Amino acid sequence: MKNLENMDNFDLKELRGLRIKLNNRIKSLESFGKPKDLQPSHILYGKELQECKDLLDEVKRAEKKLIKG
Repeated sequence: MKNLENMDNFDLKELRGLRIKLNNRIKSLESFGKPKDLQPSHILYGKELQECKDLLDEVKRAEKKLIKG
């Protein structure tokens, strides 16, 4: 599993996948009182709504940085 602390090691494909997972998790956390529990091996395991939103902002910045080269 990749370390979320250092997104400089992620490529565009991995960042895109993480962005999709984050968007889905945010939607799930906002829509349901008690969303499905994630497996401990899941990259977003233990993340709350605000943590996911903050991480999504970081992912978007990392994607822009990679695209600009």
